[in-house]
Amino acid sequence: MTLPRSTILAAVFAATGLSGCAIGPDYVKPAPIGSVAMAAWVAPLPHDGRSGELIDWWQRWGDPVLIDLLAQAQQQNQTLAQSSARITQARASYRAATSALLPSFTANASDYRSKGGQSALITSGPQSAQFAPGTSETQRNQSLALDAAWELDVVGGARRGREAAAQRALARESDWHDARVSIAAEVAATYVNLRACEVLLGGYRIDVASRAETARLTKLKVDAGFEAPANAALTDASAAEARTRLAQQQANCDLSVKSLAELTTLDETQLRAKLIAKTAKLPTPTGFAISAIPAAAISQRPDIASAERELMAASNDIGLAMADRFPRVSLTGSIGFSEDSGSGYNTRGRTWRYGPAISLPIFDMGRRAANVDGARARFEESLATYQGKTLRAVREVEEALVRLDSAERREKDANTALVGYQQFLTASEARVREGAGSLTDLEEARRAVVQAQGVAVGVTLDRLVGWINLYKAVGGGWSAANPNNDVEAKR
Repeated sequence: MTLPRSTILAAVFAATGLSGCAIGPDYVKPAPIGSVAMAAWVAPLPHDGRSGELIDWWQRWGDPVLIDLLAQAQQQNQTLAQSSARITQARASYRAATSALLPSFTANASDYRSKGGQSALITSGPQSAQFAPGTSETQRNQSLALDAAWELDVVGGARRGREAAAQRALARESDWHDARVSIAAEVAATYVNLRACEVLLGGYRIDVASRAETARLTKLKVDAGFEAPANAALTDASAAEARTRLAQQQANCDLSVKSLAELTTLDETQLRAKLIAKTAKLPTPTGFAISAIPAAAISQRPDIASAERELMAASNDIGLAMADRFPRVSLTGSIGFSEDSGSGYNTRGRTWRYGPAISLPIFDMGRRAANVDGARARFEESLATYQGKTLRAVREVEEALVRLDSAERREKDANTALVGYQQFLTASEARVREGAGSLTDLEEARRAVVQAQGVAVGVTLDRLVGWINLYKAVGGGWSAANPNNDVEAKR
């Protein structure tokens, strides 16, 4: 049966008129669930009248060495390079999805030659005949044509595919910002751990010297008969134990340096030269304020923005799968030139063709329906991922607030204890100078100061790491409304 061209064209124009809407569900932002919907943080907010904006927060740490290392990591870290490459891939996928909505043009050229034999029919009578070989002939065909094809987006499947690709490209950009925040937090945490390690290392050296002096004095007493030999063995063991702790602490500091070398891609010799300027000095950052509404803080996290972009893309994938179950309408055409030549003939002229084509899926053993079900299931998976990340984000902020509050409350007591032990040490030194004190008691007082200093440094480190964790938990100053508005982008 031959369909009239008018009927086919009418069907094409009708399909084109339907292409104003896209098939499949339109994305609707999920309502917050669980603790995300609460009106305020449960944990105390660490403002205390000394908070500031998160933008340029690192600049207020008062440590140019840290700022230099942060900038180096942002420029050279391989994790960021990987994230940047993923952005390029996603943008290329978006361009490819966009091209599906536009006509395509293809130029074709050919030049064929062929050679074949001819046979002559010879008759010798009414009842007999035979074939005699003839001469071979060379034939040539040349053609040049420009072909055009355009598949109409009848039900909007291609537009859904383009939108999905666009959302995934935006998700990769959010991933890049998330990597920037994570790298900054990791560099800062490693740096403050190194500085705390260096402070403790100095205390351990004093401890080693103190225990060695105690062992020397005890040995003199044993030799004079005032102490039992077992006491000398005890002080020697104590000195050896202190040297073991010192060696372990030195190894911890060296490991932190190597971690910084990896994060910043600096040569270790060059890195150590940079670190000398602030050896054993912990930075003193100013705090920052966070919103009292969890949803506002969560919206500032690039990983949450990325998860929502993936959810949007999954929603569009449903429409893309549904569109595959509908007819496809294409317009094709070609214009060109062709020439055929052979022995005794030559034909040439222009060629053209155009017309619509309709493809209608009839039976595929349920493949297309299964693809739609799979797309819906992937959307549900993405929704669960998004909601899980939002809940985890609230937990991370709450945990950072609790630990920060605990460190700030403990820090005062730890410093009070350190001051008290230092005063006792000063008094012990004065008694020894006056001849009324014991050298052994003096060394015990010195070791007490070292231990109190270790506790105080540990609490200060907890506070600094708490601020770093809070910085990361609230998105590091990134904002979905202004994705370039993060701390590192200012450098």
